[in-house]
Amino acid sequence: MSEIIIDVPELMERVQDDKELILELFDIFLEDYEKRRVTLEGAVKENNFDEIGAVSHSLKGAAGNISAKPLRMVLMELENKGKANDLNGVPELISAMDEAIVLLKQRIGELRVELSG
Repeated sequence: MSEIIIDVPELMERVQDDKELILELFDIFLEDYEKRRVTLEGAVKENNFDEIGAVSHSLKGAAGNISAKPLRMVLMELENKGKANDLNGVPELISAMDEAIVLLKQRIGELRVELSG
């Protein structure tokens, strides 16, 4: 993936260069993501379009808060699927979300080292 996983300059501007806040936002995001990922999986299995849309929307906002643009884009597509009551392509979007989160976690790990130093 050639895209920037986290737009660090945008994130630094958003938090006014507060490195501790960035690390805290990462922790909050990852904890929240794990819970909501389970909820999203259940909503897909139950064809609960409202829940798919709501959870995707919430995660999209959280991803935006940490400037995780590729993940945010996938979540936007999932949110739109929920709003449209359309499960076509949702398994592929869930896979793309899972791939994006793996890369995001790796990048967060790198940034923890950079920002702590």
